[in-house]
Amino acid sequence: MSVIDPLVQKTKTYFCLDCGICTGSCPVSRVTDTFSPRLIVERSLYELEKLDDETIWTCLTCGRCSERCPADINFPEFIRLIRDEAQKTGFHGIPAHHGMLQTVMAMHSKEIHQNRISWVDGKVSENSDTFYFVGCRPYFDVIFRDIKAGSIQGARNTLRLLNLAGVEPIVSNKERCCGHDALWSGDLDLFKILARRNIDLIRSSGAKQVVFSCPEGYHTFRRYYSEYFGDLEFEVVHIVELLSRKIKENSLSFKPLDEVVTYQDPCRLGRMAGIYDAPREIIRSIPGITFNEMERNRENAMCCGTSAWQSCSGYSKAIQLDRLKEAGATGAGMVITSCPKCAIHFSCTIDAFELEVRTKELLDVVAEQAVVP
Repeated sequence: MSVIDPLVQKTKTYFCLDCGICTGSCPVSRVTDTFSPRLIVERSLYELEKLDDETIWTCLTCGRCSERCPADINFPEFIRLIRDEAQKTGFHGIPAHHGMLQTVMAMHSKEIHQNRISWVDGKVSENSDTFYFVGCRPYFDVIFRDIKAGSIQGARNTLRLLNLAGVEPIVSNKERCCGHDALWSGDLDLFKILARRNIDLIRSSGAKQVVFSCPEGYHTFRRYYSEYFGDLEFEVVHIVELLSRKIKENSLSFKPLDEVVTYQDPCRLGRMAGIYDAPREIIRSIPGITFNEMERNRENAMCCGTSAWQSCSGYSKAIQLDRLKEAGATGAGMVITSCPKCAIHFSCTIDAFELEVRTKELLDVVAEQAVVP
């Protein structure tokens, strides 16, 4: 029996109808004929799929296939579990950016001293009910600043918005990578180490609520920390949920912005966490803004082209270019997203192809337009 067969049973992939909707929906399959979710499933059902098959690392795990699958098969989860087995036998994907992000994750599993809160210029507290989980933004800021895609400003603006909402959160030097990329790269052991360190840190802080400005951290805590470690003993909240509530309570107001914009649904915040309305409510609450949806939006939105810092290649750029052209077709001059990785990937493609459209994180737009009482 193949090691993949128990994964077929666990994820009920045997319900596959062989209809091909997954492949027809897949953004990777649209730009390369070497990848097909349907064929991976078919080979797995016949015990023909191999752990050294490079296509298991090509999947973006974006979930668009599962959203449209009539048999309700969770293909990204199936791929994640296959990658776990592949890692155990020595097969790995090709890391993007020379493996720098993988090195950061590995370092975070050790006893290290970090200076990750030097960016803080707002009000924080050592004793608060709220913990702001910054994530890997401080590292992104160093690695991607050459393409002007460093995301530390998003952390500053998150803190500013929390302060405007009357919250002075805990921000910690001892925080580690959430483990999302380790988890989706098949390194379950590393993920568990990182998760355990973060859970212990937050529990020891006394915080009852953890706020995220990154969809991947949010989804990882909410879904996988709970799955592997049980009740977390604290609430997991994405900043857009909090901001949407504050706007409805009239606790936040904005100055006008004369701009035509569109919105990119991050895979982890949209399809995997089901948060579609809050970002749009926030955008529409800004006076003067014109919001035009892309044709493919919400659960049908296209991925930004790269996942878990794996296999960033020509097909990734083709997916990003296609999505940005779709954004430009709406008449928007700005693509707003709630994910730092989407912003990084789009910035890279915009720079490479000298596109007219630009991209910006929702937090940055909101913070710049927020009216200080």
